[in-house]
Amino acid sequence: MNKPGLRLGVLASGRGSNLESIIRACSAVKIHAGIEIVISDRARSQALEHARRNQIPAVHLDPKAHSSREDYDAAAVRLLHEHRVDLVVLAGYMRLITSRLIGPFKNRIINIHPSLLPSFPGLRSHRQALEWGVRISGCTVHFVDETMDQGSIIIQAAVPVLDGDTEETLEARVLEQEHRILPQAIEYLAEDRLEISGRRVILKSPKPSAGAMVVSPMIEIGL
Repeated sequence: MNKPGLRLGVLASGRGSNLESIIRACSAVKIHAGIEIVISDRARSQALEHARRNQIPAVHLDPKAHSSREDYDAAAVRLLHEHRVDLVVLAGYMRLITSRLIGPFKNRIINIHPSLLPSFPGLRSHRQALEWGVRISGCTVHFVDETMDQGSIIIQAAVPVLDGDTEETLEARVLEQEHRILPQAIEYLAEDRLEISGRRVILKSPKPSAGAMVVSPMIEIGL
């Protein structure tokens, strides 16, 4: 997908629905970027199949072939450099990454997480949200650093938690917003409009039509 703009490397472990949202946005030129390589730690990841169907280089990087997480990440870095990647996107990537990957791409790795961070980091975020009884959940795109799910927040989307929600119904509602905000975050970076100030991410020279850093879709909840 050698299109002008930001050169993306996507790391994914599972079904690849967020990868699909990026592919659609690139194809429609809604974002000024192109995916140069997709890497997965799982041989049967659907993300790899999505990449191959769209003629994007797809690589299974087998963790069993590497002696440590650091060694694995060093191999990932070599692939990303080979494809001259500007920005690394973690899209449903289930491995914790190390400084061997973070260092060469400092402030150039982003992740999509299915909660309103800093609430409910880690795994089973929807279960955590339901167990806590929160009334609003959502998703977050953030820069990746050495701490799990604690990097500076770029953009978030909020959705209501409805009576009767299950993990599956809440996940589906949040996933719709993930597909909106991940491409938007990439476009902000492609336009060089993000500035990190302490823990805050500032959107430079906002354009009225470009969206916001917080997305709150109108959903009928009976009020």
